[in-house]
Amino acid sequence: MTDGDAELEARLAEQEVFEPPAEFVEQANVSDPEIYEEFEENWPECWENAADLLDWESDYDQVLDDSNPPFYEWFTNGDLNASANCLDRHLAERGDEAAIEWVGEPVDEENRTYTYAELHREVNEFAAALRDQGVEEDDVVTLYMPMIPELPVAMLACARIGAPHSVVFAGFSADALATRMNSADSEYLVTTNGYYRRGSPLDHLEKANEGLDDVEQETTTVVVDRLGPNGDDFGHELGPDQIDYDDLVAAHEGATVEPVTRDAEDMLFLMYTSGTTGKPKGVKHTTGGYLSWAAWTSQAVLDIKPEDTYFCSADIGWITGHSYIVYGPLALGTTTMMYEGTPDHPDRDRLWQIIDDYDATQLYTAPTAIRAFMKWGSEYPEQHDLSSLRLLGTVGEPINPRAWKWYYKHIGDESCPVVDTWWQTETGGMMITTLPGVKDMKPGSAGPPLPGLDVDIVDTEGEEVSPGEAGYLTVQKPWPGMLRTLYNNDERYIEEYWAEYSDVDSDDPDDWVYFPEDGAKIDEDGYITVLGRVDDVINVSGHRLGTMEIESAIVGVEGVAEAAVVGGDHDIKGEAVYTYVTTEDGYEPSDDLRARITEGVEDAIGPIARPEEIVFTPDLPKTRSGKIMRRLLENIADGKELGNTSTLRNPEIVEEIQQKAQD
Repeated sequence: MTDGDAELEARLAEQEVFEPPAEFVEQANVSDPEIYEEFEENWPECWENAADLLDWESDYDQVLDDSNPPFYEWFTNGDLNASANCLDRHLAERGDEAAIEWVGEPVDEENRTYTYAELHREVNEFAAALRDQGVEEDDVVTLYMPMIPELPVAMLACARIGAPHSVVFAGFSADALATRMNSADSEYLVTTNGYYRRGSPLDHLEKANEGLDDVEQETTTVVVDRLGPNGDDFGHELGPDQIDYDDLVAAHEGATVEPVTRDAEDMLFLMYTSGTTGKPKGVKHTTGGYLSWAAWTSQAVLDIKPEDTYFCSADIGWITGHSYIVYGPLALGTTTMMYEGTPDHPDRDRLWQIIDDYDATQLYTAPTAIRAFMKWGSEYPEQHDLSSLRLLGTVGEPINPRAWKWYYKHIGDESCPVVDTWWQTETGGMMITTLPGVKDMKPGSAGPPLPGLDVDIVDTEGEEVSPGEAGYLTVQKPWPGMLRTLYNNDERYIEEYWAEYSDVDSDDPDDWVYFPEDGAKIDEDGYITVLGRVDDVINVSGHRLGTMEIESAIVGVEGVAEAAVVGGDHDIKGEAVYTYVTTEDGYEPSDDLRARITEGVEDAIGPIARPEEIVFTPDLPKTRSGKIMRRLLENIADGKELGNTSTLRNPEIVEEIQQKAQD
């Protein structure tokens, strides 16, 4: 590191507030600070700003109907079609421009570009095919697919004919597929024979067929041939109720389907949250409110413009991919990117190579990925020209200040604002973050609520806490992108999201408060730091400690790349803090590093949070989407038999960690 680099690192480490770059503000979609006051004074009509980003077949007569809380309705009696908003209306000006840039995992494989005209054509052909297979308006179509272009094609084809889709993450098990199809009474499945991971083909159809064996209703299945000759080794033949996707589309070549008129409150899709206990929850999102929210937040927060090449590294199997790979970007007429593979195959510069090759203008990724990039080292992004980037974003969990600053410096070259976004499947889109053309950034803090949102941090009695105190995050008013209910379960919808702080017997919308079950604290400037799920706590000698806060303290220690914290049984304390740590390149596990981790936790939180045990490991057990499987680490901490590891991308690491813990 040069003297100049050392001075820069020292300055960034001390800096607590970062102003948005002047060049960014000048071109930002939203740059007027008065937007917060204007939205507050003009609520709920302020959300016409979101609705105006869409084309409506018939105008809505009311922005919000709050007469039956918490079953709110947005843009009542307005009619539109999501597929038409993402495709048809862009054909005149953007027909020959790229809608989707798809990057397959094998590096030597030809990638695919879909122009808006080409995407429109294939969506129409597949929509016609689905109709011929018996899919009617309001039938739920399950999509069990990896990151291949046929997934957004199928989503938009379903939306075109008014059939809600239910995307099941390809990494989920056969049992998870069956559970979701049975819950949704879905009689139609679109899947694939396989996909690639780290250069090798994976058999997906066997898992899909295994799941179909447990589906209670008769099912028609469409299978995309992703693998070609590479799939021959799996020896699959399609069953009597299974149809090849390419054959089906070819049989409907040139077909056009008039977009079905949908009421704003008609269901666009179901998304099942897996949860840790109980049956998955079918979150219902509607056409008008959800699509307007995805479009508005994409424009205001991600600063998406039609001429952009926008890159979100999430999987469409999760809500991030729905809102910020498919619906939000395509509603705005931009070029959205999809990547099939992992960020470290064939080498650790894969993402930076893609950004360089395609001149990507935004990168929206997860803190888990950023901490991995930190661990690998800045030499990988330095091999590529990342100057096309205009904005960086993070999603999925809170990002600690040290990782934020690394991202800002090494990926954004200190010229890209970083939006740290808090939201969840149920909210449909971003809720708490800075508007990058308006607000300063504070590493570690998501930011203030977006304009028009009323978010309070409260105690157990529902009273606002003082700045700096930890409390519970609540949303005091409805918003367009919100879930409408849980599929076929209104009672659970109220119990899960509203009962904690609401008067459930009241008809007054002011008495209803949405509770996402996250802890948070707020500072004097109204910036909110999300502390993690309230059930992600460790009860040490009667003190409730948030795992996210401890993890943030640990990854703030020099030499630590990533950390996972769980609670383990303890004879005296009841529960104790167990930590699993990976080191950055150039750092080795040592007693000195262990001591500095302990010191960092005690300085940040207090001696009560002192780790009982620190286990160094080369990696953490993660699902294919990058989520750390803390449940398995809890099993190790408690000396229990390990649970199911089939959904992990690195199952071998679990036994290695178990052995290290025993040693």
